[in-house]
Amino acid sequence: MGDSQEDYEEGLEEILEQEEYEDPVVLVAQVEEPEAHLTEPTATDYHTTSQPGTHEVYVELHELVMDEKNQELRWMEAAHWVRLEENLGQDGAWGRPHLSYLNFWSLLELQRTFAKGTVLLDLSETSLAGVANQLLDRFIYEEQIRPQDRDELLRVLLLRHSHAGDLEALGGVKPTVVTRSGEPSEPLLPQHPSLETKLFCEQGEGGTEGHSPSGILEKIPPDSEATLVLVGCATFLERPILGFVRLKEATELENTVELPVPVRFLLVLLGPEAPHTDYTQLGRAAATLMSERVFRMDAYLAQSRGELVRSLESFLDCSLVLPPSDAPSEQALLSLVPVQRELLRRRYLPSTAKPDPSFYKGLDLNGGPGVPGGPDDPLQRTGKLFGGLVRDIRRRYPLYLSDITDALSPQVLAAVIFIYFAALSPAVTFGGLLGEKTQNLMGVSELLISTAVQGVLFSLLAAQPLLVVGFSGPLLVFEESFLSFCNNNKLEYLVGRVWIGFWLILLVVLVVAFEGSFLVRFISRYTQEIFSFLISLIFMYETIIKLVKIFQAHPLQPHYRHNVTMKPKGALPNTALLSLVLMAGTFFFAMTLRKFKNSSYFPGKLRRVIGDFGVPISILIMVTVDFFVQDTYTEKLKVPKGFELSDASARGWVIHPLGLYSEFPIWMMFASALPALLVFILIFLESQITTLIISKPERKLIKGSGFHLDLLLVIGMGGVATLFGMPWLSATTVRSVTHANALTVMGKASTPGAAAQIQEVKEQRLSGLLVSVLVGASLYMGPILSHIPMAVLFGIFLYMGVTSLSGIQLFDRILLCFKPPKYHPDVPFVKRVKTWRMHLFTGIQIICLAGLWAVKSFPQTSLALPFVLILTVPLRRLLLPLIFRNLELQCLDADDAKPTFDEEEGQDEYDEVAMPV
Repeated sequence: MGDSQEDYEEGLEEILEQEEYEDPVVLVAQVEEPEAHLTEPTATDYHTTSQPGTHEVYVELHELVMDEKNQELRWMEAAHWVRLEENLGQDGAWGRPHLSYLNFWSLLELQRTFAKGTVLLDLSETSLAGVANQLLDRFIYEEQIRPQDRDELLRVLLLRHSHAGDLEALGGVKPTVVTRSGEPSEPLLPQHPSLETKLFCEQGEGGTEGHSPSGILEKIPPDSEATLVLVGCATFLERPILGFVRLKEATELENTVELPVPVRFLLVLLGPEAPHTDYTQLGRAAATLMSERVFRMDAYLAQSRGELVRSLESFLDCSLVLPPSDAPSEQALLSLVPVQRELLRRRYLPSTAKPDPSFYKGLDLNGGPGVPGGPDDPLQRTGKLFGGLVRDIRRRYPLYLSDITDALSPQVLAAVIFIYFAALSPAVTFGGLLGEKTQNLMGVSELLISTAVQGVLFSLLAAQPLLVVGFSGPLLVFEESFLSFCNNNKLEYLVGRVWIGFWLILLVVLVVAFEGSFLVRFISRYTQEIFSFLISLIFMYETIIKLVKIFQAHPLQPHYRHNVTMKPKGALPNTALLSLVLMAGTFFFAMTLRKFKNSSYFPGKLRRVIGDFGVPISILIMVTVDFFVQDTYTEKLKVPKGFELSDASARGWVIHPLGLYSEFPIWMMFASALPALLVFILIFLESQITTLIISKPERKLIKGSGFHLDLLLVIGMGGVATLFGMPWLSATTVRSVTHANALTVMGKASTPGAAAQIQEVKEQRLSGLLVSVLVGASLYMGPILSHIPMAVLFGIFLYMGVTSLSGIQLFDRILLCFKPPKYHPDVPFVKRVKTWRMHLFTGIQIICLAGLWAVKSFPQTSLALPFVLILTVPLRRLLLPLIFRNLELQCLDADDAKPTFDEEEGQDEYDEVAMPV
């Protein structure tokens, strides 16, 4: 039997080596097959001319075992490959070299595991510990393992590696299974010697004292690189996992392979013990795959897991499966050699349909033109003075005519009506609060005028007219802080704003000239969420403080003077309670109607309309309630009648830069550069991040954006507005996202249950233009607006603060601090990061938030709030990578918010944006 088997092997090898096959032309050249030799092969017989960038591969298979002497876990070499396979016997003797054979199950299981496995290509690591850490991080990121399993698996991967020469000193080895505690245990399933051990590793063959030397190690070509395959069982794993690592440069990993051969590839196959699952055979299949030269070249040149999986499938297509039937004779098996030769010919022949490398150059794989990361990235620096601005103009202005014609659609008209109310409500709300904060030097009238004029100019000139400009919470906080600073230093507030405006214009010209908009790339979710959370807290805190002041002015008493007047001279009955009801009612209705569009009541379009107009409806309801409660006084919004100033006695339409009532100090003219820088930071943050959100490739905008042009317009107009005593504005995140969503045309789902796809977006200028005109016309609604109680606006303010928390991961992680881990959601920053590490990251953000709150709370430091905020950017870029691994930061600080078009339960535009209202 042994002689006939040897004759069969020699005959098969002779036939296979008698014909040369062309290698697939992946890049250039081809692999030269060795000529046939009937005598014992020499070292040079195994040498091949490798593909440029590839090498011959020496493969070692290591199994996770326990030694008999010390009862310790270790990796033990079980087999190795240099074109032929050689197995290690139980007595430490190497068996005869033979052609690899694989069972059908191992190939199918390898294909299934590979398709779901983790692939790391061109890893820049030079140690096994570095490779193991990177691989485990990727395992967690791709949800192959749980974060709590990381430490134990790292210990397993860094166990000592032993080889044939160590077997005698170890007293032998036996199969083992590693448990969560790290202790080895006996396999539950019975273990049997493998078939290759029985056939090719007969006891006492070919050497003295039963230890035959390897027959193929001396055949390794000089330029070979090694592949290390690690297989083993771990009870705490939920399913088999595979990790494929290709190092950027082959390196001699410490004490891993037996010979001093640099390692290029590492395969890890681990999983739980299960019936019909043999990890040794699975490892043999992987090792054989790596020793096969077509797959080997594909492994060197692959750029993705998909390419490796396709190469594996090609390997399976050319594999021959023998059914379990009796052969009439061993000689009959030789009749399959022509079949195998034809399969080899197909595998080695070059493909007739090679993709042209230039094919991909014309494809848009990252989004449309003018999209960050796309072929015409607006944030890519040109290196020329005003180069980004010129590129924005050249990109968008040639499409100006289509910006008009694309507006001829009923959907645009519907969007105008909706966005008008979406822009009017915060303009009135912020106008009322601004008037209160600035002693009515600027109020509803000024804010409506500024919003209308700047909105019209922006719609006509902007590179991204879908942005909606308006006032926002951060600017309100700055106005209050700057007014306090001016009062403390006996400076004229409006004149100081004029000089801030001059400096703003200078700053934005310099930033646009040197293409500074690219800096927005460095502002990560970490900084955005701290900023958003701070503004949300300010909104809610201010609402409570205003309500407390009403209760202090009109305390609850057992007896009141019952003559209710419009100008109360003392505490009035029910004023505080009605104010509380109006505020809470406005907040309740706004929140309820916001969620109404996701309910099951009424047809879908009607639900959407009710939900989108939730804020105006809630204001209308509570104003009506206040109107019918005639015998209780509530403070009303102060609005001038028509085109008038909020306080014409205190200021005029034009603010003189040298002073209104006294000469403005020269030192403050230059010192205004500092608050101008702070205002610039606020507007830059919100406007540029809003543009990034609008420009996401998922939104499929085709006309592009213009970061430099839009920033110049927004800040330039704000600087000029200060000469007229008008508020500066910025691109508002929620209103802009709502505007874009209202203009998005969704196509029908291609299959039942599939998500609807974007058909087109009405990218035009008329909707923003008409909304701005209507906001300006609202100046003549003074008699109507003057009926709105301030308590109703406080309710909207509270609503803005609470809804701004939606989509802020920081808020979600704070809530998780009070929940047991078993109730944590199935999200990446929970599943892929250890709980205590997640809480540590949250704690650092809370410390930053507390610091910003402290800076804001003291009048002496409140102006420095934007500057302190921007310091969180270097904190995130430089300090946090020293504390957290890259994988953890990818999960905790990832921009994973997806555009929301068809809202799911509890999801809307607020969940997409991390910036404040």
